[in-house]
Amino acid sequence: MPVEEWPDVTAMLSGFGEPSLAASSRLEGRALEIEYEGDVVCYAFGAGEVRREPASDDAAGAVPYRAVALRPGIFFVDFRVGEAVRAVDFTLIVDFDGNRVFEAESAFADRDGAVRMRTGARSGRIAAAETAEPWERTDELVGKRIYYRYSPTEHYEHIYLNRGTFVWHCIRGAEAGLADADPVRVWRIADDLVLLHWSETVMPVESIVAIDLAAGRSVGRMFCWDGPTLDAVHIPFDSEFTILGDTRYPER
Repeated sequence: MPVEEWPDVTAMLSGFGEPSLAASSRLEGRALEIEYEGDVVCYAFGAGEVRREPASDDAAGAVPYRAVALRPGIFFVDFRVGEAVRAVDFTLIVDFDGNRVFEAESAFADRDGAVRMRTGARSGRIAAAETAEPWERTDELVGKRIYYRYSPTEHYEHIYLNRGTFVWHCIRGAEAGLADADPVRVWRIADDLVLLHWSETVMPVESIVAIDLAAGRSVGRMFCWDGPTLDAVHIPFDSEFTILGDTRYPER
């Protein structure tokens, strides 16, 4: 299908629906001060809202957030600040056992007059802790072919080719029959638990997803630019998945 005929990102909103995994309230009432390299950020969690300080003028104040427990003591947190092209999506992995936080920040960028996207990622230490292990890149997904069921109507397969490239293919849903190869980054969270970031080359979409290889579940979000409405689109999701195969090349 020609790229100009691909559906708009809003076509996925109804198909993905509401996430099925229950949100956690375990962070409510906590203020986490995180030391990043050359920077200190505080996340103050209230009843369904979080305030990130320091904040820019157009993104000040408390905003709704979603927190999901990945494992005991490890949480996936996601929230959006700002509006339209100035919107920013923050996704955190809060690891209390490891005294550390991973922050991914997705925002829009002007690329040759077109709205595209970029995601920065950094790791930090909970300020009250003396030590924290660094977040490390991992090859755990390489060779795997995984079938994700995001909802009854939205099914995709991923094929992880190498450390920096994967292929996605829509089996059912608004993008049925479409496929592409996109760049990825993968970090290790815990045993059989990884964090995947991919940036789509055709559509202005940035995705972050925590993948539990032991439980067969994932938790994530897409952050997109919708050209027809000139607005930011945030799609939280989770999935059940099946590992279809794990390719290992012959040594000779």
